[in-house]
Amino acid sequence: MRPDDIGICLPVTWRRRSAPAHGVVVSARSTVLPDSGMLPELTLRCVPVDIDLTTWRAEALGELGCRLVDFDVEDDDAFELLGRHVVYHRFAHRLGSADVLSDQWAWLSDGLGVVLTCSVAREDYPDYCDVFEAIAETVTIGAAQSPA
Repeated sequence: MRPDDIGICLPVTWRRRSAPAHGVVVSARSTVLPDSGMLPELTLRCVPVDIDLTTWRAEALGELGCRLVDFDVEDDDAFELLGRHVVYHRFAHRLGSADVLSDQWAWLSDGLGVVLTCSVAREDYPDYCDVFEAIAETVTIGAAQSPA
C-alpha cells in the first residue's frame, strides 16, 4: 500500500497542503477564525509501522507526552469505524497560551500506519467535535476505496 491509497474528504473552504516525502497526506486549516483566535486544523499522516496498532499508539502517546506542554489524555477508545479497526484518543495540551484539544484516530493496514489528528482551542471544541468526527468517517485506506 502507498500513501496515494489514502483518501479523505475535507470542508471545501479549508486550505490544504501536503508533503508526501514527510508522510503528510494532507494538512488543512479552516479559513474561519473563531473567537479563540486559533484556527482549527487537521493533519492526515502515514508512516511505516512494524508493530501492532495498540502498541504503536501507546508508544506514540508516550512520545507526545514528552513533547507537548501539559499533555493529558482525556478520552481513549478502540472500535470499528466503517469496517476498519481504529484507535481513538482525545488529548489536551498547551500551545503558547492556548489550551488545545486534539482528536486523533489511527488505523493500521498492510504495515502502513495512518493517523488523523484534528486540533482546536478547547473553547471551540464543542463547535468542531462533530466536524472532526464527520471528517474521520471519510478516511479511506486502500486502492479500491475512494473518499465519500
